[in-house]
Formats: sequence, structure tokens, C-alpha cells
Amino acid sequence: MKVFILAGEMSGDKLGGALMAGLNTLVSDISYEGIGGPEMQAQGLESLFAMDELSVMGIAEVLPKYRHLKRRIAQTAEAVVAMQPDVLITIDSPDFSLRVAKIVKEKSDIRTVHYVAPTVWAWRPGRAAKMAKMIDQVLALLPFEPPYMEAAGMRCDFVGHPVVAEPVASDAEVLELRERYELVDAPVMLMLPGSRRGEVSRLGPVFGEVLKPVLEARPDLRVVVPAAAPVAGVVKEMARDWPGETVVLDPRDRPAHETGREKRAAFRAASVGLAASGTVSLELAAAGTPMVIAYDLNWLTRQIAAVMVKLDTVTLVNLVSETRTVPEFISQNCRPELIAPAVLEVLSAPNEQSTAMATTMERLGRGGEAPGMRAARAVLAGLEG
Repeated sequence: MKVFILAGEMSGDKLGGALMAGLNTLVSDISYEGIGGPEMQAQGLESLFAMDELSVMGIAEVLPKYRHLKRRIAQTAEAVVAMQPDVLITIDSPDFSLRVAKIVKEKSDIRTVHYVAPTVWAWRPGRAAKMAKMIDQVLALLPFEPPYMEAAGMRCDFVGHPVVAEPVASDAEVLELRERYELVDAPVMLMLPGSRRGEVSRLGPVFGEVLKPVLEARPDLRVVVPAAAPVAGVVKEMARDWPGETVVLDPRDRPAHETGREKRAAFRAASVGLAASGTVSLELAAAGTPMVIAYDLNWLTRQIAAVMVKLDTVTLVNLVSETRTVPEFISQNCRPELIAPAVLEVLSAPNEQSTAMATTMERLGRGGEAPGMRAARAVLAGLEG
């Protein structure tokens, strides 16, 4: 079996690595070509070029790199057609992935599978119909997504969200974290301003302003920031100007298994998390940590999103659990004077989100077969028709 598989950022690389591990278990003779990071390379992929060339987000961020991305799109599509694989699997990064699939479909009848359904339920609902012209099958992370894809004519399999397969920190790991950073038994507030430089530059100052009234009301709180490697330096610089003493967990120049364990321990130790919108809300839910979500966009993307977004919430815990228990402050509402009272309210009533978080994990597949294996089975079932 021949598979061309591509991912455009680290989250996609993790999905791809787990999917490839599943395929390697189920198929005895398989070969890969494509684009990916360390997780996919560990499963047998030699990347056509460095995956981080594709790690851009938002309209304003993509525009300066458009010509280079266009060349990479053409190069990748040519490689797919030359390989003539049994299946092309594209993972997330739709601005890149779907353009590659479109060219491939124009030049061949290669089966195309896209992993991670686009958020047509949130905005740009017409994307599903456009996507159906170049994608045969979609692998969905969220249980409510298949009907949207199927209505447009694509096969869609809910395969579970990878967060349910991640380990949760033990009591011993939490104690180790507390001792290492002298947190003792103090309540912990997590600050999670994002993993991209643009996000951190927008949210970091806002989050810092939130701390002033929060720490005045709760001087016993300790603030911990599990920083993503690409922005750890920026986060450390910002944290110097924040009130109180902030512990920044810097993953740079440390083994991945060690920093991953430390991050999980911080999540489980926390009494509340203030986080950027995105998958991190599911990571907090997996650890049972109540949260407040805040997010802002650059000016251009904000104007476009204001017209196109169709939902009253963007927080995945709220969407999957069909509740609105997680407070969120998006775009023009991403203001310290609104966010700080919500953080204090969650600290005073931490159990109000418990049911919603548990429901979310159950609906995403916790306790069932690992999502990577489910995704692999779905790909093979699609090939069999």
C-alpha cells in the first residue's frame, strides 16, 4: 500500500503520527511519502521539505508568504501525482492541504482523505460543498461534524479527538512539580496565551492586565505558564512585567517526554486556567481544570470573522457538551476588566464546569479505541468502498 500524507503544523503532525502508527499495525506492506514533522517521521516518513514552512495562521499571516506557499503547493501536488499512491491523506492546514488536493484531483483519480473537518458549522458553511469537489472522505474529530460533510456528498467518519488518548498527570507528578517550583500547596492559575508569536503578542499584555485585580483579590494564587517552545522566549520577557511572581515552564533544550509530563502536571495542579481559544480548552477539560477562554485576532481577520462567524460560542467544551458553562471573551470583549471577574468567579465556584468537561471527554471518545487507530480503520474502510 502506498500513502502520500501531509501535515502543516505540530498538531497535525501528532494526528498524522498516530494515524500512521495505526496503519503500520493494520497493514503489513506500506510505504509513505509526504510532509510532516518528528511524529510522522518516526513512523516512516521522509519529509519532502520542512513542515514548519507551512505553519502560518490567519489571513494577515498567510499573505506575506503566499508566493512561497503557492510554489510548495505545486511541488507537493506534482509529487503526489508522480507517486500514484492508493490514497492522499491531508491533515488540517486547509489553505495548503485543499489546494494540493484540488490539483491532484484535476490530474488524477487518486482517492483523497482530509483529516480534521473544517469548521463549516462555525463559519463559511459553503466550504463543505467546495471541499467535496476535491475530497472523497473526511475524518472528523468532533461528534457533531459528520452530517455537515455528508450533506455535501463526502464520506465522513468520526474518529475521536486525540486529547482523549493523552495521559493525565498522577498525584506524584503533581507533587514533583509543586516541589520543583516551590508552589507548596498554593492554588495555581495557569496562563495559556497561545503557541504562536502573533497570538502571544496580542494576548500576553491582556492576560498580564488580568492578573492585577485577580492577585489583589487572591494574593495566595501562584501563576504558572506552560510555554510552547516557539514562543517561550517571548513569554518569559512578557512575564517579567506581569504582577506577582510567574513561573514559566520553558520546554526549550529539554527532553520532550520531560516537558510533556511537566505540562500535564501543571494542568492537573491548576485551580483555573486562563487560555487562548482552541484545542487547549480540551486539554484543560481532560485534566478536569475549570477555565476562562479569551482570544483576539489581528484587525483584518477580526473584521472578516465578525461578518462570517455563525455561532454564539467558539469554545470547544461548550460546543461538544452543548452547554455554555465556560465563560469566553472574544475579539472586542477580550478586555481585562471583563476577564478578571470571570476568573475570580470560576475560582469561587470551580465545580460548575465539571459536568460539561466530563461530558465533553465522553463524547470525544474517552474510554474507547485510540483515535489514531480509529482513523486508520476509517481510511482502510474508505478504500474498500
